[in-house]
Amino acid sequence: MKLYHAPASPFVRKVMVLLNEAKAADRVTLVPASGSPLDPGTMPVVRNPLGKIPALERADGPTLYDSRVITRYLDDLLQAHLYPAAPRLWDTLTIEATGDGIAEAAVLMRYEMHVRPEASRSPAWADAQWQKIARALAALEERWISHLSGPLDMGQVAVACALGYLDFRHADRDWRSANPGLAAWYAAIDARQSMRATAPDA
Repeated sequence: MKLYHAPASPFVRKVMVLLNEAKAADRVTLVPASGSPLDPGTMPVVRNPLGKIPALERADGPTLYDSRVITRYLDDLLQAHLYPAAPRLWDTLTIEATGDGIAEAAVLMRYEMHVRPEASRSPAWADAQWQKIARALAALEERWISHLSGPLDMGQVAVACALGYLDFRHADRDWRSANPGLAAWYAAIDARQSMRATAPDA
């Protein structure tokens, strides 16, 4: 299998954390890919017409894309058991969607302030994306800490990767002070080998 990959992407990182948790990182070949909404660059547009990563090229079927599709596929293939059975599954999927939503808003902020031409940038629009993030963090803090503190699942992985991206790209935004429970939880999960091995460095 080939995984179209960029280490800074929180969505790629989700897949890599799963592979590390399953001790199966050697099952995929990483193919570097980069681009932006203004220029697809080396994004795998033939494999994924949306021009996004991650994308997982398989020998026995079409390329899979969208991180949630890829992680469900790999979880089944590798028997990683990071998607629990119902009824807990529905909470896991909701938390995964929340983590992915935080990451998506944070990536859009990054594009707005660093990719869009300077004359066209809208700080107000970027701040509106941050408000989405702040609401999602508050929901995790108030509603989901007990689930996050339970057995590891892909909801937790998605949130951890999103928080890591906030630290990586938006370190000037203080998300911890309003969310002390979430901050303490993140400090613990960020120490896992799978998170350390996949931390972006550039």
